[in-house]
Amino acid sequence: MKTLFIPVKVKTKVNPAKILEISKKLPKTIAIAYSIQYEDTAGEIKDILFKTHNISGFTQILGCSSPDFPKQTQAVLLITDGNFHANSLSLILKNNLPIYILHNNSLEKISEKDILSLKKKQKASYLNYLNVNKVGVLISTKPSQENLKKALEFKNKTKNKKSYLFICNNINTGEFENFGISSWVNTACPKLDVNDNSIINLRDLDNFGNL
Repeated sequence: MKTLFIPVKVKTKVNPAKILEISKKLPKTIAIAYSIQYEDTAGEIKDILFKTHNISGFTQILGCSSPDFPKQTQAVLLITDGNFHANSLSLILKNNLPIYILHNNSLEKISEKDILSLKKKQKASYLNYLNVNKVGVLISTKPSQENLKKALEFKNKTKNKKSYLFICNNINTGEFENFGISSWVNTACPKLDVNDNSIINLRDLDNFGNL
């Protein structure tokens, strides 16, 4: 069966005067990131801010994105809904760049408290991983999320734990309790770990120096 991916665009009216006013809270050099439904809105905002700021980057992000912004970037302006993408960015961005969310002509900064809470959760998942003798390795078949090669490399490198591969299209964390496994290494969408201390992303194990 053929799969069609059709982006849905949000129809948001941009207020140039309001954008310029709230942009005074931003550093001089910023990168702009956006979720796909806000692509057109982000383009309009970039054209407005180009007059007053240095735009070091302009990119679409996904939950599994790992963008790398230029060194001169002082902050990231994220145009999206909610904190899903912001939370993801806060854990993977280098140099602890501040992240601002712009939604409906309103600006919000992701607080250090929120970032610290996410990092504590991440560490709890890592400690859980260290203290088990068997792990499940999550593999997705979805395009852009499929990392079978990395999963197999992890399994082959891991000698002190039994590892079991679980591959599927839609990962349902509610089914985890059926397998008697308390730690899961995730190679799919890195946001699966947000509310579950039993899940740690493979890339986070690398950051902790475990690989």
